[in-house]
Amino acid sequence: MDDLAIIALYFARDEEAIRQTDRKYGTFCRRVARNILTLPQDAEECVNDGYHAAWNAMPPQRPADLRAFLGRIVRNLSIGRWRREHAQKRYAGLDVMLSELEDCLPGRESTEQALERTLLTERIAAWLQGLPREDRVLFLRRYWYGESVKTLAAERGENANRTAQRMRKLRLALRDALEEGGFSV
Repeated sequence: MDDLAIIALYFARDEEAIRQTDRKYGTFCRRVARNILTLPQDAEECVNDGYHAAWNAMPPQRPADLRAFLGRIVRNLSIGRWRREHAQKRYAGLDVMLSELEDCLPGRESTEQALERTLLTERIAAWLQGLPREDRVLFLRRYWYGESVKTLAAERGENANRTAQRMRKLRLALRDALEEGGFSV
């Protein structure tokens, strides 16, 4: 079933929308959640909560890209769950991924930095658009969807060290682009 038909089911408040969403995007949503959360049952719960959130959002929202819409919802729910469960603990998976980006992003946002956040977002988006498609996809799969370097390397047919080096070069390029844009990193 195509996305427009699935969205129409949501607007009709037909529960078939959830079944069709799971049939088409369930694997993707579970992968996004499992990349952030290590326990399969936690990931499954976030996926189900994501379907519920999509049900509540449509209508009035009519997403232009249902896959991205669902991915964002599940990702945000998974990160929220991870933060709640690890508020006092350290967890290697997400911590490692986020720590890799620390050296190329400004510190935490204060209220006074709201405009800077918008400018930063625009700068990162422009930098991503300027990348070759393969690098852009690699960067997003690692830092947005949380896929492991090992998984990315295997899919690219190369060793993990080579992919890790590629990711390091991309992070350095991002840092340089941000510094050129006037952001202190």
